[in-house]
Amino acid sequence: MPYSLRFLILVLALSAISLHGSAQSLSPGKSARLITPEFMCDQIYYLASDSMKGRNTPSAQLDSAAAYIAGKFRDWGLQPVNGSYYQRFPLSRTSLGDTNELKVVCGNVPHLLTIKTDYVPYDFSSAATVTAPVVFAGYGITAPDLDYDDYAGLDAKGKIVLVIRQVPQKDDTTSAFAGQNSSKYGSLAAKTKNAIEHGAVGIMFMNGPVYFSSLKPRGYAWPSLSKIIPKDAIPLLVYNPDKKTIPAMHVGEEIMKLAFGTADSLKHMQEAINKDLKPRSFAIPGMTATMHADIMMKITYTQNVVGYIEGRDPALKDEVVIIGAHYDHVGMDRSSKPEEDSVFNGADDNASGTSGVLANALAFSRLKEKPRRSMLFILFTGEEKGLYGSKWYIDHPLFPLQNTMAMLNMDMISMNGSDTLYLVGSKLNPDLTSIVKKANHKTGFKIPEQEHEMLGGSDHYNFYKQGIPFVFFFAGLHPDYHTVRDNPDRVNCYKASRIASLAFYTALRITNEDRHYKLLSGKNDGDIFE
Repeated sequence: MPYSLRFLILVLALSAISLHGSAQSLSPGKSARLITPEFMCDQIYYLASDSMKGRNTPSAQLDSAAAYIAGKFRDWGLQPVNGSYYQRFPLSRTSLGDTNELKVVCGNVPHLLTIKTDYVPYDFSSAATVTAPVVFAGYGITAPDLDYDDYAGLDAKGKIVLVIRQVPQKDDTTSAFAGQNSSKYGSLAAKTKNAIEHGAVGIMFMNGPVYFSSLKPRGYAWPSLSKIIPKDAIPLLVYNPDKKTIPAMHVGEEIMKLAFGTADSLKHMQEAINKDLKPRSFAIPGMTATMHADIMMKITYTQNVVGYIEGRDPALKDEVVIIGAHYDHVGMDRSSKPEEDSVFNGADDNASGTSGVLANALAFSRLKEKPRRSMLFILFTGEEKGLYGSKWYIDHPLFPLQNTMAMLNMDMISMNGSDTLYLVGSKLNPDLTSIVKKANHKTGFKIPEQEHEMLGGSDHYNFYKQGIPFVFFFAGLHPDYHTVRDNPDRVNCYKASRIASLAFYTALRITNEDRHYKLLSGKNDGDIFE
């Protein structure tokens, strides 16, 4: 072997050893310098390439993105959790069959109702047939903390419950049902769960006349009931075989007439409940119903991607700090013409946030001294479908939620000028916000105060509902949002790297101190369910 070649090999080998050694022994400042615009651009251009076809949930392209992320975690020495870098979970594609039925008997007189006109099954309904007496359960809410219970004194066991959508006093900002409680008690899911806990075998929802000008049933927008919705636009839901479900339908004015005489009678009852928060629930005399929900499901799978760094402090390593983002987007534009761009690339939304998590994983993996608390890096799937990945994590946590000290979320961090950054939820998280603002001396963002914060728009929301303090780094909406123009060449990789760096310095502080953080109760945070 020529001397020059042997010399070159030796130099390369020594360089590799030097890089490997320094890669595991960097100071925080040097680790932060790994979060470069070039790194962010490399990740964004890969994840938001046309070949990824918009990273829809579920899709082969999303699986490819997951494998890419897991490979990075593995290369950087992050640990898997329970032997895997994936947290897999099932989804169901739900379609409406053609044998649905709702029949009501009042005073021995049968009434066969018409689908779409009088009732529409919900996508979360069970596929079952039940026949039972009907009871009116007001808003269908049990809220012991608010001293309110629509089921007080009502025997709902073995019955079909008829309930009003939303919550009482919905528009009164001084009401006990304002703000967070609107979401907590007003969702269809919460009311269905409550009905099941009270022994109900079916549930029918109504648009209360006080809140809704239209009393027509909507239920789910099933393609089979529409002339304009694409036939393959069927709902995708998280599938939990252990979750108890019952037939669930949205009913219209015909049911109101059968149960109350007129829609105005229901309106007066709703107004009375709203006035004094006293339930008006009762068993409807002589009324029984048969609900037949013909719901068909096809099961598929998707996955969150996780990487773990164990803390060094024996007293704190059981406490976990999460840095997360969603890596999915919305797929392809099926309405585009062949010559038009049809890929929703999702460069800002949310290849940028995904790149921020990857950058932080790299930087923390290279620290000479591990953080005191443990760290979990999560890339969530199904955010665009309804925060599915983060909801699955909350319901199936890899580490106890009570030991989760904070969740840092990055979503859309690469657009809208170079210096503006929003901290969504900052007023609810005074301790974490203070840490961010101190760390911002290194990054120099303008962080405007916000009068109104919609907290339900990204994965931090599911953690917030569990009382976990959070920071949501967000650069704001823009005209390219959810369009085919959200391409890699339009993002600001420099801004994205600065936000990712700010997340790094924030997490560095949180993971190396032993205090806990305040999370205040929010008002007017919106209701993403109804």
